[in-house]
Amino acid sequence: MVFDVRRLDIYRKVPKDLTQPTLAGALVSVLSGLFITFLLVSEFKFFVSPEVVSELFVDNPGEVERLNVKINITLLKMPCSVVGLDIQDEMGRHEVGYVDNTKKTPINKGIGCQFETKFSINKVPGNFHVSTHAAGRQQPANVDFSHIIQEVSFGDDLTEKSLNAAFNPLKGKDKSGGKAENSHDYYMKIVPTIYEDVVGKQNISYQYTYAYKSYMSSNHGHRVLPAIWFRYDISPITVKYHEKRAPFYTFITTICAIVGGTFTVAGIIDAMIFTASEVFKKAELGKLS
Repeated sequence: MVFDVRRLDIYRKVPKDLTQPTLAGALVSVLSGLFITFLLVSEFKFFVSPEVVSELFVDNPGEVERLNVKINITLLKMPCSVVGLDIQDEMGRHEVGYVDNTKKTPINKGIGCQFETKFSINKVPGNFHVSTHAAGRQQPANVDFSHIIQEVSFGDDLTEKSLNAAFNPLKGKDKSGGKAENSHDYYMKIVPTIYEDVVGKQNISYQYTYAYKSYMSSNHGHRVLPAIWFRYDISPITVKYHEKRAPFYTFITTICAIVGGTFTVAGIIDAMIFTASEVFKKAELGKLS
């Protein structure tokens, strides 16, 4: 006797002439299809868009590293000819009048200057400041470092990553109404930040917080020339953001759950509607008993 493999079929087919289509069933079917489509599209968007998770760890770079800095400042009342950048740090670096990768554009008919520059600093505490020190003995009669900051940033540009992070918190800082003789100090705590995408590519940037102080500086009773100081310290804690995508099998499992669950619930709803309508019809005909 030959075993009939069809006995193993748990999805037995019902002849079409034994089924009864209803208007309620059609409505439930259409709504179920739309609901499944909405959930599948939402789940697919969630799957292809990686989740960004963060973690903290202590940075131990070993050898001293250098990090890139970019600044863009509008100096409202200082001509470009006397403005320069000075860099100092605790490793003994002292550079006056840094000129590489520097762009100075006169504004306000030469009264002011748009100062932009890119440079690197050692990964140790230090400062960089915009001043007239590079002008030497040819100091201007009036020094006024009223300014508006467009950018002070460190490392790679991660602004397009839509992270809730402070990569350029000084953007828009307006100190155009300060006293002409005052210096401006920004004390910054820099936090190394790593961003790693799903394929393992890393970008290294630096967030920072800051405190501000404006004052008239003097030395042994003599007035010191004003400047815009950026004093920084590097935090030993590193923040790492990395993209995380759910495994493909979880996507398939979710799809099966959406389709199967929706059809099951829709079948229950349809059965309840059909049963209720049959009871209502029998009540109208007086055959409810």
